[in-house]
Amino acid sequence: MTSTLDTPSRMDLRWKPRDLWCALAGAGSLALVVWAASTVALPVTSDLGLVAALPFPFWAGVLILNAAFFVALRGDTEGPASRPVMIWLVAVLVLVLFGTAAFVTDVPRGEVAFRHLGIANALSGMQQIDPNIDAYFNWPGFFALLATVLGATGLDPVTLALWAPVLNVSLWLVAIAVLTGYLTRDPRRRWLVLWLFCLGNWQDQDYLSPQAFGFFLYLVVLAMVLGPLAAKPATFHGFRPAGLGQWWRERTPAEPRTGFRLAALVVTLLLIPVITASHQLTPFMLLVVITVLTLSGRVWPGRLPLIAGLVLVLWLLYPASTYLAGHPLLENAGLQIAAEANVVDRVNGTAGHLLVVQLRVGLTVLLWALAALGAVLEWRKRRLDLRIVLLAATPLLLFPAQAYGGEMLIRVSLFALPFVALLASSVLLPGDGSVRPSARAVGALVLTCFLLAVLTVTGRFGNAQYDVFTRSEIDAVAAAEQLAPPGSSVISAAHPTPWRSQSYLEHRYRTMDDLCREDLSPQTCGPIVYNYARHNPGGAHLIFMRSTEASVVLQGDNSPGEFTELEEWISMQNGVQLAFSNTDARVYRVAP
Repeated sequence: MTSTLDTPSRMDLRWKPRDLWCALAGAGSLALVVWAASTVALPVTSDLGLVAALPFPFWAGVLILNAAFFVALRGDTEGPASRPVMIWLVAVLVLVLFGTAAFVTDVPRGEVAFRHLGIANALSGMQQIDPNIDAYFNWPGFFALLATVLGATGLDPVTLALWAPVLNVSLWLVAIAVLTGYLTRDPRRRWLVLWLFCLGNWQDQDYLSPQAFGFFLYLVVLAMVLGPLAAKPATFHGFRPAGLGQWWRERTPAEPRTGFRLAALVVTLLLIPVITASHQLTPFMLLVVITVLTLSGRVWPGRLPLIAGLVLVLWLLYPASTYLAGHPLLENAGLQIAAEANVVDRVNGTAGHLLVVQLRVGLTVLLWALAALGAVLEWRKRRLDLRIVLLAATPLLLFPAQAYGGEMLIRVSLFALPFVALLASSVLLPGDGSVRPSARAVGALVLTCFLLAVLTVTGRFGNAQYDVFTRSEIDAVAAAEQLAPPGSSVISAAHPTPWRSQSYLEHRYRTMDDLCREDLSPQTCGPIVYNYARHNPGGAHLIFMRSTEASVVLQGDNSPGEFTELEEWISMQNGVQLAFSNTDARVYRVAP
């Protein structure tokens, strides 16, 4: 994927028959996947998500792709297949795993992508950022960049949101390819790390979001810290530089020059404020990781943690102070609170949804178990790199620090995944790179990674019943926002709802399950919603959609009957009339 994966030679530029067949197999698998995904009918009706709707040719394509990759990875005694072939196969995997939804529908998945487009649109019309709007405007870096890119390029925002997972994962892989080049010299192992990272990435954080942007910059900073900014030799010097002059005198010809190292330091110092201004969690993760690496003696600029900490504190005290005034950092801290929000509260719902949650946990545990076994094997061979262990384990320190809306464990597993994959590769591909895997080992790897792909597709698209929207639902939301006068309320039954992409600041957006504290029974929730709507200037427009009903039913919050009864109760009240209707949604207007 980058020049760090292999040093090209004349032999690399010659395509062998095996390389050609592997490349053709990759193209064939992509054709199968695209065709199979395009036949999926919406809406998805299974509580297992998209995995139950994808036809057999999709899985045949995934199996063929894994077989082609590992045949190419086995290569010959000189190494794996040529770099263009390996890049092509990894690119196909990215399209297969992270572009599947785009082959199924032309509507972006999930509510949050639409919301983020709305924030960028709102920022583009502002003379000055108002931090009182909501939390996003206290960390506006990513949205300001997004608004600038959309304005400068004229890209269609919806298309960008649709293909953002493919774009973001591609950027992540480039950064991972660079940083793993500083951790292992085995080319087969470096390609396998990219493959395992994709197969283990069920977390679904690669949509158009500050988290995806922040994670990419996080990987870039780590590449700087592991490469040009690494201490040579690794010795602890406290929070001060580890002897630049001495390092220069002892530098070998293969190591970077001082000018390159200083340029890397400048880039790192520029990226730290960008990360801090763009996302709430990533700066803390970065601070913890570089502090641990510095204390282990692995970083040359010993004051880098102090600089990152100072930038973070200044941002919290000034630009983000408006939000933090009502939301203290440690408000939801503690291991018990984090465990309840991240584990206990998620293990409920229908039988199919529970199975999806269990498979997500199982996939994560499997990868971590392989990583632990890989660390033991590397230690017994006296070649365990302490940096890899630290980078894989350090994100766990943030788990009890904040419940983070029940998503802290998801984020922790994402930040650790590149290094978990690197340790796991020691088990799946033992050896020092000079040993060519046997045909039997390749067969076992193909089946293992095919199983991982099935688990990843299941976990990633397990909520497709409610986060893959139909065109009818998009039309209903657009109608509600157009019919609602400025300043009035737009109320959806529940999350997720594909709204706020065009009129983020024009209406008051609420959901019925938030207003009623997740009790959607007609007796309790009906009067609350009706009175709230009637007492809003300009009234309100209420949206009932197939996907919102599926979300509360699938997650075990309410039964289908209660949802239907609530809609019927509201529709019969004075001043309520049906304003829009189609096959998947109804919009009711409530007069003020």
